[in-house]
Amino acid sequence: MNDITLARLLHVLAVVIWIGGVSMVATVVLPAIRRGDLGANRLQAFRTIERRFVRQARAAVLLTGMSGAYMVWRLDLWQRFAATEFWWMHAMVCLWVLFTFILFVAEPLFLHRRFDRWASVHPEIAFTWFTRAHRLLLLLSVVTIAGAMVGSHG
Repeated sequence: MNDITLARLLHVLAVVIWIGGVSMVATVVLPAIRRGDLGANRLQAFRTIERRFVRQARAAVLLTGMSGAYMVWRLDLWQRFAATEFWWMHAMVCLWVLFTFILFVAEPLFLHRRFDRWASVHPEIAFTWFTRAHRLLLLLSVVTIAGAMVGSHG
């Protein structure tokens, strides 16, 4: 196995773990929490699940970024960023930047505290908004993945 094959393998596996997690949270976990299926304390239920997954999500996002950057550098793909037919390259980078910001900057610095306060006062509104935000992130992710697959494999 050469270095490019290994980088692709790591990239795809990391994306599967990362976006698979987003899908699970957006379509299964948050709806169950909103309905109270995981107990009356919605915030506690969410925090219990999130604590277990956030390290995996952060590791997957880092591995995705490192393997993607390595492939761009190693294959000298920089010119693709200047061509509109490779829009999916921009989408991948933008999605990665967005999730990196959320997971490594926004969540630890202010999102946790703000969401906790909001969910304590208005849990229905907070979890509805949070579910919609995750579904939007999932939609952006699916469009990006579909574009990358069609763009890179014909």
